Amino acid sequence: MKRVLFLCSGNYYRSRFAEALFNAVAAQHRLPWQALSRGLTVGLGNNIGPISPLAVEGLEHRGVSLETDPREPMQVTRAELEAADLVVALKEAEHRPLLEELFPGWADRVTYWHIDDLDCAGPAEALEKLDRQLIALLARLFKEDMAQQRREG
Repeated sequence: MKRVLFLCSGNYYRSRFAEALFNAVAAQHRLPWQALSRGLTVGLGNNIGPISPLAVEGLEHRGVSLETDPREPMQVTRAELEAADLVVALKEAEHRPLLEELFPGWADRVTYWHIDDLDCAGPAEALEKLDRQLIALLARLFKEDMAQQRREG
């Protein structure tokens, strides 16, 4: 099983949405990938509870339900970066400087998307854009997996 690691600031809204939606679609299509999510500045925001209600609502709208007792946001570690086959930070302007500061040498090894947080975009706009990015990523990974299976067998 390969791993994708989604990064945002607080591991509360965008990255949690990405993790849950990716895992639901990957499982549905039997794609040998699993997502997890972490934050770069966990504990510095004003988050209330383990996951944003906006992320939960967006997932439910897409037919994805979460466990009844979701985990608290988690800070990313170097070991998690190293264990991932793909690392996606959800907003380059926000996350590249944090990666450069916290994990020197990692900033250029990460794929960056441009998904705004709530200070710049409403949830309908941000989650729809994130949804499109995730579907494109899953389609690419599915094609790569199929090509690898053809080469091996």
